[in-house]
Amino acid sequence: MNKFLIIRLGSLGDVIHAVPAAAALRRRFPQAHIDWLIDPRYAELLGLVECLDRPIAFDPRDLLGGARGRAVLRDLRAAHYDAAIDLQGLLKSAVLARLVGAAQTIGFPRAHLREPLARLFYTEAPDPGAAAHVIEKNLGLLRPLDVSDRGVHFPLRIPRTDTVAAIANRFGPERYAVINPGAAWPNKRWPAGRFGAVAASIRREHALRSIVLWGPGEEAVAASVVAASEGAAEAAPPTTIADIVGITRAARLMISGDTGPLHIAGAVGTPLVALFGPTFPERNGPWAPRDVTLSRVATCSCQYERRCRKPVPCIDDIASDEVVLAVRRRLSVHG
Repeated sequence: MNKFLIIRLGSLGDVIHAVPAAAALRRRFPQAHIDWLIDPRYAELLGLVECLDRPIAFDPRDLLGGARGRAVLRDLRAAHYDAAIDLQGLLKSAVLARLVGAAQTIGFPRAHLREPLARLFYTEAPDPGAAAHVIEKNLGLLRPLDVSDRGVHFPLRIPRTDTVAAIANRFGPERYAVINPGAAWPNKRWPAGRFGAVAASIRREHALRSIVLWGPGEEAVAASVVAASEGAAEAAPPTTIADIVGITRAARLMISGDTGPLHIAGAVGTPLVALFGPTFPERNGPWAPRDVTLSRVATCSCQYERRCRKPVPCIDDIASDEVVLAVRRRLSVHG
């Protein structure tokens, strides 16, 4: 039996983008044992990935020492993996991959690494070639394992939690839109008032109410969207990752910036309107041809930086009317 360890600790969107690599590995080696080393914050998501044998929660801070960190590393070394595949591409993940003691340690070549020193810890570093999207880059990393399948699949179990069931019973399938106004990076957040105006338009034009997702510390942002929506939107209850999977799967549409819930929705096939500021949608954005992306990255002066250097982030240049037109266009195409 082949044994593989995938290392992609976070973040949520990046974990989603790594799932097709795990699925391709499973299709090539149906009897293999496939584990995934993950930040504890995102282990809930991996519990829904059907092609995995075991998600292993590991806090990266434990790499510096501590009983738990040592115990996890002992267990990983005892597993005798055939290959450890580092999809994170950072120095900490590369060190982890090498410490596992697998027969092969696979990672990205230096030109594709944010921290080039990580290359020193890999035994194999295949060039992913001209692949633009991070999903394709991850799939290209499997070449040393004779995995040539480049199909993008997300074998996710769709949960029906109490929260998902309550929303489904209230609205019915595909009878609501989802708005996600939050993001970890301030310059990925489109103004809450504009989200509210778009929600009002969606109700007038498409007879859909909107559910506004929010995460820790984002309650006020969600409330601002609701207040600006002319009664067309309401804040979601507190949600888990599993809730977000179920809620977005049953939605008719999702509107969001470049953040984890957007990529969850894309993975379960929800129609998307995506708003991009400092990041390239070609690399991080929706991959379904019918989804619509509005981007200002070409004029952004803070590409891939968490905070904008200007008084107003470039994503603010996207007007409400543009998003309304994008929603109209996306809803006019089925699927």
